[in-house]
Amino acid sequence: MVQAITTITFPDPALLEALAPLPAGLTAGLWDLRGDPEGVRAQDIDAVVLPYVAGNDWRVLGTLPQLKLVQTQTTGYEGIAELVGPQVAIASAAGVHAASTAELAVGLALASLRGIDQMVRDQSAGIWNSVRRRSLADSRVLLVGVGGIGREIARRLEPFEVELARVGRTARDDDAGRVHGTDELVALAGRCDVMIVATPLDETTYHLVDAEVLEAMPDGALLVNVGRGAVVDSAALTAQVLAGRLKAAVDVFDPEPVPAGHPLWQCEDIIISPHVGGNTTAFGPRMVKLLRGQLVRLAQGEKPDNLVQPGSFA
Repeated sequence: MVQAITTITFPDPALLEALAPLPAGLTAGLWDLRGDPEGVRAQDIDAVVLPYVAGNDWRVLGTLPQLKLVQTQTTGYEGIAELVGPQVAIASAAGVHAASTAELAVGLALASLRGIDQMVRDQSAGIWNSVRRRSLADSRVLLVGVGGIGREIARRLEPFEVELARVGRTARDDDAGRVHGTDELVALAGRCDVMIVATPLDETTYHLVDAEVLEAMPDGALLVNVGRGAVVDSAALTAQVLAGRLKAAVDVFDPEPVPAGHPLWQCEDIIISPHVGGNTTAFGPRMVKLLRGQLVRLAQGEKPDNLVQPGSFA
């Protein structure tokens, strides 16, 4: 039976204003998970839209007696189930960040392969340094992750004329062709010029790209990570990059932010992007569109989209 949702909180006034008026039957409050909610009582809250960036302690979610649904503004949702328990549903923002994250993945690959980061350093030093570099065209690209973001990355790679291999949880065929299983990752890594990681983090993907996978990559290969930092073994990646064997371009790292004084900050074989894959002008309108649909479904007694933990909607 679908659980009735009547009281929902939003993390900031601008988001609530963009969604007004709410469907009949829904009462809205403001709550960024700091202090007390505004406009509603904590004991009446059925659903919470989380802030986009985790800047405070979210353990307060576990104290809400009527909580039935948590809606993230991110594709990732790791750690939330542990806070709220299995009885509370969790819906992600899958799809909202896919286009922006995909364009950053391709942008990072291009910047590293074509040496754009080095060109910026050379420009600051007044150096004209014309060298031949690897093209993305004709490169063998291994895409780890075939979900929403992975699909968008694959689409954007098509005009670049790459040789693309894809890895998912299990081997199968889909509309775009063959998907290899993770048990083939080491062998596939040995034949790639570029590996792009775009898989979410869970117990099956923690350190999926480990020392064995990284060691299998050819000398000079590039690793791009726009998924989650802990999908890649950061210590193993650091060792490979500092040794000059691999190059990297990462939007995510474990831990985040990259600690002050970490040797990768001064390394010229890595581009560090501060976890901004989905944080673009496309985010706001797409998040509003998703939430507007979710509110209609909740008001009509239907299951929300993007359920990653069914909870009370099972």
